[in-house]
Amino acid sequence: PPQFTGPAGYPLVRDGVAVLVDGQPVTTIFNLPAFLICIALALLLVRGVSESAKVNNLIVAIKVSVLTAFIVVGGLIVISRFGELSAANWVPFIPENQGDGKFGVDGIMRAASIVFFAYIGFEAVSTAGQEAKNPAKDMPFGIIGSLIVCTVIYMLVAAIMTLLVPYNTLNVPDPVAVVVDAFGAQWAWLAKTIKIGAIIGLTSVVLVLMYAQTRIFYTMARDGLLPKVFSTVHPKFKTPWVNTLLVGILTAVAAGFFDINVLGDMTSVGTLAAFAIVCLSVIYLRRSAPELPRGFKVPLYPITPILGILSCVYLITTVPVSVLTFFLWYMLGGVVLYFVYGIWNSNLQHGEPQDDAPEMGEFPAPVGEQP
Repeated sequence: PPQFTGPAGYPLVRDGVAVLVDGQPVTTIFNLPAFLICIALALLLVRGVSESAKVNNLIVAIKVSVLTAFIVVGGLIVISRFGELSAANWVPFIPENQGDGKFGVDGIMRAASIVFFAYIGFEAVSTAGQEAKNPAKDMPFGIIGSLIVCTVIYMLVAAIMTLLVPYNTLNVPDPVAVVVDAFGAQWAWLAKTIKIGAIIGLTSVVLVLMYAQTRIFYTMARDGLLPKVFSTVHPKFKTPWVNTLLVGILTAVAAGFFDINVLGDMTSVGTLAAFAIVCLSVIYLRRSAPELPRGFKVPLYPITPILGILSCVYLITTVPVSVLTFFLWYMLGGVVLYFVYGIWNSNLQHGEPQDDAPEMGEFPAPVGEQP
């Protein structure tokens, strides 16, 4: 039923027209498909890392193939019509600022803050450190390599989309579908394939980010910063099943009830703050613990972390006040949790080795594998 295809309390609109049932506009109650997808992926993560990795690799292969087809076909069409398209759709290249972060340079910065949640995917590489064969080499390569590849793909897809159709027609839930429909009738079969691939590709994002959050909770629990139940490993599947199910339920409920724009802003603010703190930590550790072994060093220190802090803080200021207010309460809750529970139960407080400390002897077996 259409009432169960969107977040709570929003009028259902398709192609710019309100959806009617029995002559009355439909107000959505709950996004059931989003809820079920999150629950299914949580159960997959409980089943095991290797199984999740196989599914994710398949999804990513489909997604990259679809994007490649989109870029190749769309690029050929753009080349064949380049003169007329560029004149019609890229002039002006930056539309005039209409206020409230809409168009202009302010709009570019607002867009940057909105899509910044994509950087969680690059950060997620670091959460798999215990399951990497050579973290000092593999993790920097994975993070920087994926960042470069994704940036190039982002730019090519954005350029082709805005060349083929006017930018003001892309403010819809399915902008890729709008563009592939503009390929022409002879590409109808490819349009359907790309649409299906785009939907499938979204699930890999959910899978990877849920995996990353479960590993963060797992490591924090092993260090004593969270209750030990979050580090409970399933006797058969060897995965942190308790916190995986909790993350899955919280994610599913959020996806079911909340609007994607609000969730995107909240996620981006948290990501920006986390990146700013990481940049600050780089500066602090370089001064306080210069002797620590480092598998990878940030280049152009201290310029890179300083620019990172300034850019993240600036982008945070472009987010709506209501989202910032929620984030401040969220941060306050985290601080209270730390001082009420974490600081008193952490391994470091009791002089015990931390989860990844060399004093532990052998590292714990990678999650998802037999010890």
